[in-house]
Amino acid sequence: MESQSQKKSLDRINSVQEPACTNPSCFFCTMNEQDPSLRKAKLARCFKEMPLRDDQEHVLVLRGIWNIAMTQPDDPEFPSLGVFDCMGKLILRAVNDKEWLLRDQNIYIPYYAAHVIGSYTMNKVQFAEKAVKSNVVLPLIELLRGKISWVEQRVAVRSLGHLASHARTFEAIAEHEVEIIKLAMEIACNCIKTVYRRFIGVKDSKRVKYHSDLLTTGLGDLEIENRKAEEWASQLQCWSLHLLNCFACKGRSLNLICNKHFLKELGGMWGGLANCASPGGIGCIRTLCNFKTGRESLANSKEVIEILCNISRSSDDWQCLAIDCLLLLLKDTDTRYIVINTAALSLADLVELRSLNERKKVGEAVTQALLQDYHKIKYGDLKLSSQDAERALKETWDLMVERRKREELMSEEELKKRKNLVGMLKQEGNKKFWSGHIEKAVTRYTKALDLCPSKMRKERIVLYSNRAQGYLLLNNPEAVISDTTRALCLSTTANPHRKSLWRRAQAYDMKGLAKESLMDCLMFIHGRMKAEKTKNAKIPYFAARMIHKQMNATWLFATVAKSKDKHEAEVEKPKVLEHGEDQCQVTEIRERNGEW
Repeated sequence: MESQSQKKSLDRINSVQEPACTNPSCFFCTMNEQDPSLRKAKLARCFKEMPLRDDQEHVLVLRGIWNIAMTQPDDPEFPSLGVFDCMGKLILRAVNDKEWLLRDQNIYIPYYAAHVIGSYTMNKVQFAEKAVKSNVVLPLIELLRGKISWVEQRVAVRSLGHLASHARTFEAIAEHEVEIIKLAMEIACNCIKTVYRRFIGVKDSKRVKYHSDLLTTGLGDLEIENRKAEEWASQLQCWSLHLLNCFACKGRSLNLICNKHFLKELGGMWGGLANCASPGGIGCIRTLCNFKTGRESLANSKEVIEILCNISRSSDDWQCLAIDCLLLLLKDTDTRYIVINTAALSLADLVELRSLNERKKVGEAVTQALLQDYHKIKYGDLKLSSQDAERALKETWDLMVERRKREELMSEEELKKRKNLVGMLKQEGNKKFWSGHIEKAVTRYTKALDLCPSKMRKERIVLYSNRAQGYLLLNNPEAVISDTTRALCLSTTANPHRKSLWRRAQAYDMKGLAKESLMDCLMFIHGRMKAEKTKNAKIPYFAARMIHKQMNATWLFATVAKSKDKHEAEVEKPKVLEHGEDQCQVTEIRERNGEW
């Protein structure tokens, strides 16, 4: 029986149909059939005949099926009646018959067909198996190759990712492993540039109309269109990475994925604010860290290690994944001494991190990884190539081992004296700071931190944050990041120290790390608004200005846009790489001539 939700999904589409329909294979009339057995028979015939017929209503039918697949992806009716075979054949016809594709509104068909496949295979493995048996893989690969445009690539990579994520259908995708991996890597690296040059960077009047229609479903102005295009570009990249991850998590084709150039690009791929639920490149890097080949390749990429270090000391949603990656690299004896020279300085700031999201004792895990063979360094049996790394390990040993031993033996009277002395040094530091003697203030805060007992977490938070402000005025952003990170580790993740967030945001801005600066700034604003607990709370001007600056810097197309003036004469019209004339070029000409 037809569900109520299916009826609602088609109400709007049915409203455009003629009152009396003479077509015996009409999809909409079939959907209104009350006899269940007759309805199924008619739907099966409809799906079977649709790829063979030329009908101006094909797009309306596909849109109706798409709407149902989106709202009811677990409904077994259409998958059981041949919808996958129908969608696959429609895609192949679109790819192989250009004249048909450009007739009427058939240009919309391959997008909707691939989307329907992806929606129905998203959750149910039995639907995915039906799709594979219906030979949808090759048609989807044709779209992945770019036979039509980036818009169809997006839904194709989504569908292939769903099929590859099910254990029972993975091998059907793996039959084309090398080509799929190479295509996914190419798309992940180039899709942002492609979408900019073929859509965002194209004047509104010259954009391919069906792309605009699909982006906004025909409703929306230029701003909405651009925002949606940015979201789709991010999804195209993230879904390509998800497809790669399906192979990587099984240890497949690591020699291809661990390409040096690709790894360098991978670290900078993130979902952005438009697609923040995706771990982006960090998720793929985390998977590679599970395998020897992956760890060795990552350890030899200085750019990747630096990105992981930056994310590990940020408010990024995937901070935990970055820390995990670094710890796995440190635990492998073959990669430890390549990575530790860079990672030690960042991880040393995290040793007092009690929890992160739902994970407990994160700082203890970091401490153990850093100090697992420190005794060799301490007694001269091992020497690192970086003196800064050795100093960071020594400070970690003193803070987490020696200092705690000493404090356990201290009397209450001694602890009280220290507390009073710390208070005096802090006041002296504040006076020096406000009188303009910044370096002397930093010295006082440092002495106070050396004396302050580990249990006095609140006092240490303030001292680290105050010293960070001094370093900020002394133009030492790395020291600011270190101190503010330590202060934030001592505070709680539910209520992070706001001043430290703002100071670290400024330090990352000084280093040109816009994403890290933006995430800290957003957390600072969130904490401030939460603390004020009023509907009239306002974002401070200085923070709003920083957010505006970093939003522009982290805009998905920022890097491509910078080279726009240089290559303005070369802004590409939509075309397909290495596959001859793009169907979109012909589509665009026909649209301008008013044929649609």
